[in-house]
Amino acid sequence: MNRRLTQLLLFCAVMLVPVVALADDGGSESGGFAGILAKHGAIVAVLASFGFGFVASLTPCVYPMVPITVSIFGATEAKSRWRGAALSATFVLGIAALFTPMGIVSALSGKLMGSALSNAFVVTGLAILFTALAASMFGAFELALPSGLNNKLSTVGGVGFKGAFVMGLVMGLIAAPCTGPFLTGMITVIATSKNVWLGSASLFSFAMGLGVLFFIAGAFAVNLPKGGAWMMGIKWVSGVGLAYMAFAYLRDRFEPFHKLVEHPSYTFGVIAGLVFLVGIVLGVIHMVAERRKSPIAHLSKPMKLASIVPAVVGCALFVSWIPQPHDVDPNAPAITWVANEEQGRAKASAENKPVLIDFGATWCTACKELEHNTFPNPGVRSEAQRFVAIRVDATDDEAPDTKRLQEKYKVVGLPTVIMLDAAGHEVTRFNEFVTPDKFVAAMKKVPASSAAVGMK
Repeated sequence: MNRRLTQLLLFCAVMLVPVVALADDGGSESGGFAGILAKHGAIVAVLASFGFGFVASLTPCVYPMVPITVSIFGATEAKSRWRGAALSATFVLGIAALFTPMGIVSALSGKLMGSALSNAFVVTGLAILFTALAASMFGAFELALPSGLNNKLSTVGGVGFKGAFVMGLVMGLIAAPCTGPFLTGMITVIATSKNVWLGSASLFSFAMGLGVLFFIAGAFAVNLPKGGAWMMGIKWVSGVGLAYMAFAYLRDRFEPFHKLVEHPSYTFGVIAGLVFLVGIVLGVIHMVAERRKSPIAHLSKPMKLASIVPAVVGCALFVSWIPQPHDVDPNAPAITWVANEEQGRAKASAENKPVLIDFGATWCTACKELEHNTFPNPGVRSEAQRFVAIRVDATDDEAPDTKRLQEKYKVVGLPTVIMLDAAGHEVTRFNEFVTPDKFVAAMKKVPASSAAVGMK
């Protein structure tokens, strides 16, 4: 009974993945971790990292690896439960040994780990990888380790504690692409704070959360169900999720892909939602047809094929539409950005205006949120007319000019938005996504001219 209950709970957790994904996509990654840290302190933020890791373990490219991995290092075949638990704990420590140094390096160097995502070839490669994984989930082909490779992996470090630890390191590498959305915001805050304790503890806690399912499966011999309609459902949901991830990489890196979904109108959202709903309905029919002795069993394959396009397209459009600003006033004057920092500062000095400086990058998710959610807001646009707005593209953080400006303004993480008064003194700095209301309130606190600065 306990085993069945555990399996049911795990199944329910997996089915909640799309809801979690929607919620995460609509919020701010850095804002979530930074908000917890600001409101509740470092200890609560470290505990919250455990939850982030657990949610990451439910993603489609980690969860299916659980039964395969624990069987490789021998936890499920251990002669006693204590040995199985010890092997599983060693495996989880292997995961932690990979992730924890990320927090330490980020804190010590103040650099982000995601700059590789500025490379178009890297992003395209990731999109192709996730598309292939999605195709496999939809049944285009089966993903299975070759028997020769499986045998080699089973002897990596030897079956036992050494092998379990090494397999943990390997699993950390495999899981890394899936944890990116969860880690980006955490590493941004850690790099900004340069707090080694916070960095190491948060990433260790994250790794512990990521390893929970592996520990449960290995220590208590909880075998995930392998057959039945519910597994077809998980594969279908995983396929849609992986296909969306492939599109999201392209959308956030290449402007033409972003233009496809840059429609803040409610009409667009309703149409996208309806297309997504059609795909979901067809997918549900496919799952029902997979049930044993189902009277509509012959509809399983046709419904699955028919559901893929509307589900994937609808998901890509609808999930991309959700975080966009839906109150944009077309008559509000747009922000005019100056690309050259020296020219921008000279213009501000000549016109006796305050300065708004935005450091961003194409690979920075929170930067995109600012660009597409906050800056188009009518209130922000209106208030920005009295500023000289400067945008620094820090996509290539190794470029000499980028390094110079980051050192000049003490920028250690992205996004970084700085507001200077007309005299050139820093008034406000943001290192995370900021809602339009909060951003406008901060802008209004910046004096309009050097005279106002002197009076203040």
